[in-house]
Amino acid sequence: MEYNTSLEPLILHEYGRNIQNLVSQAIKIEEKEERTKFIENIIYLMGNMYPYLRDLKDFKHKLWDHLNIMSNFQLKEDSPFPVPETATFAGKPEKIPYKVKNFRYKHFGRNILDMLKYAAELEDGEDKKILTALVANHMKKLYLTWSKDVVTDEFIYQKITELTNGKLIVDKDLVLSASGSLVSANSSKWRKESKYTAKQTRYSGKQKYSGKRRAK
Repeated sequence: MEYNTSLEPLILHEYGRNIQNLVSQAIKIEEKEERTKFIENIIYLMGNMYPYLRDLKDFKHKLWDHLNIMSNFQLKEDSPFPVPETATFAGKPEKIPYKVKNFRYKHFGRNILDMLKYAAELEDGEDKKILTALVANHMKKLYLTWSKDVVTDEFIYQKITELTNGKLIVDKDLVLSASGSLVSANSSKWRKESKYTAKQTRYSGKQKYSGKRRAK
C-alpha cells in the first residue's frame, strides 16, 4: 500500500495526484505527436476540474502555465503559449507590505479613522456637519455591535475628538440616533437573512411531487 508521505510531493495541490502522475507520464513520451495528443487530454481534464473559469479570456493559457509548472518546465517546447520564466517561481515570494500600524479602538476600524481624518480636513460648513453626523452614527452602531453596554452621544463625541487629536470637535447640538433603533436595525436584518436561509433550506429538502397518488 502506498501512502502520500512516501510519494513525491505535489507541485500544485489543486489538481491532485492523478493529474500529477499524468504529467509525469507525458514527460516520458518521446514521440512528439503522441505526446502532444496526450498533453491535450491532460489540459482537457484540468479544464473540467474548474468549468466555472472557462469564461476567462486566458483560461487555456493558465492551464498550460500550470502544466509547465507541474512538469518542472520539461514540456515547455509543446506549449502553444509563451512559457513563464522559471526565475519567477524560484525562492519564496516577496512579502506584501501590509499596514500594521497599531491604533486604539480597533472595533471602529481603520475606515472610520480615514473618514474622520477626511472630515477634519474639510472646511467648516454643511458638508462637514453632515459627514461628521454620519460617521458618528456609524461609530455608535459599531460600538453597540461590539459591546452591549449603553453608550451615550457624549462618549462618541469624545472618541471622535480623541481619534482626530482634537482636530474635529462635534457640535453639541448634534443628536445621534437612539441606541435601540440602531440595535433593532441590526437584529431585524439578521432575522430576515436567517429566515430567508432557513426557507431556502426547507424548500431544497422537499421532494418533488410527481402528481401520482400512492396505490393503496
